[in-house]
Amino acid sequence: MGKIISAYIFPHPPIIVPEVGRGNEKEAQKTIDAMRIAAKEIKKDNPDTIIVITPHGPVMRDYVYVSRSEFLEGDLKKFHAPNVRMKFKNNLSLAGKVLQKADENDIEWQDHTGRILRRYGYSGELDHGAIVPLYFVNEELTGFKIIHMAIAWMPFLKLYKFGTLIGEAVRESGERVVILASGDLSHRLSHDTAYGYSRDGKIFDDLLVKSVSDSDVERLLELDEDFCESAGECGLRSILIMYGTLDGMSLKPEVYSYEGPYGIGYAVARIEVGEEDGSRKILNIVEKKNAERINRIRNNESPHVRLARQSLESYVREGRTLKLYGEFPEEMLQKRAGVFVSIKKNGHLRGCIGTIVPTRKNIAEEIIYNAISAGTQDPRFEPVSGSELDSLVYSVDVLSDPEPISSMEELDVKRFGVIVRKGYRSGLLLPDLEGVDTPAQQVSIALQKAGINPDEDFTMERFEVKRYK
Repeated sequence: MGKIISAYIFPHPPIIVPEVGRGNEKEAQKTIDAMRIAAKEIKKDNPDTIIVITPHGPVMRDYVYVSRSEFLEGDLKKFHAPNVRMKFKNNLSLAGKVLQKADENDIEWQDHTGRILRRYGYSGELDHGAIVPLYFVNEELTGFKIIHMAIAWMPFLKLYKFGTLIGEAVRESGERVVILASGDLSHRLSHDTAYGYSRDGKIFDDLLVKSVSDSDVERLLELDEDFCESAGECGLRSILIMYGTLDGMSLKPEVYSYEGPYGIGYAVARIEVGEEDGSRKILNIVEKKNAERINRIRNNESPHVRLARQSLESYVREGRTLKLYGEFPEEMLQKRAGVFVSIKKNGHLRGCIGTIVPTRKNIAEEIIYNAISAGTQDPRFEPVSGSELDSLVYSVDVLSDPEPISSMEELDVKRFGVIVRKGYRSGLLLPDLEGVDTPAQQVSIALQKAGINPDEDFTMERFEVKRYK
């Protein structure tokens, strides 16, 4: 039976490699010293394979990346250190087990031969997110195989679940494995960085370091993505996949160091892995909480939302358009209006499509067809699959008739949505959206959606909505 012996969090700034830093690396000496201590511990672990999870490989929205090249190699030539070059044997057998489990659990993946990566000319070489940590490991240990994988812009819990599949594959493999989560923390700790300063940067770093020290994985899974983006973080998704590989195991963490030179947060940590611990099955705990939350929502949903949900469920599961049945408020059956249906999953938009003016004989039918379109035809997303239906949350906006306005002064972002028009082009933005705080922002986004230049002579209309949840 295979085992994950330990897991590590390593930062990856190329400047800490002496051949790149050329003396400037001394500003991060605390980090360098900690990485060398961690490398000595990895030598003691003596793994057969190191699985490196990086945020700088080919990162996609809907696919995780796992290399299936026989050999994995790369260098730091783009950081003016071409002589820092590494080559490792890929553990193709273990990587194959991971990808088989991903297939069985509806987690999409790509390797270096995938059509998406070919389109963008990805070479398949190791990125600096892998090379920098392995540089320090190689000072102490050689002869191990690696697996090179990249994060994806998937929901946090799905990445964590992918990690649990890696853990299952390791246990079935008979291998001794170390997990290496590569990632810097906030890139916005000072005004001197290219990313600018954010007060959320230090808050994020302190929270992450404490969560690692306390093995508080649930807290990390519950982080708000807007907060993480404001903080300019880099390594959270690598760390969540890492923790997924350790799901159900007792953990003994040790944070070796944290510092913020160059305005970027670097943490180095080791997580020693003990025996199985049923109380540490975080995936089951979080999924149970989410199911209870969804049940509460289902028990309190409005007739409008219930109809939207049942319409999409019927279409995805049975391939049929729902026929109206049961009792509905008279307004839904007698009135006509434009309707928008929005779908979220784990707090993230999963689809939103609607009609500005009515196209069906009543509001109920408008909801049915727009719910199906939101789940299957939003060009920003893949169509909703049957396995997702139980985790989706819906809202329905019923629009009033639009009325022309002559200036932004007639807008109120909480009360009114806006429609902009120029010839055949038009763009709409609903009211009361998170992150849209001023009429100028509202109109700007609507113009972008319409492909209208702000300097063009466009018209505006406003409308109100009744939002149902």
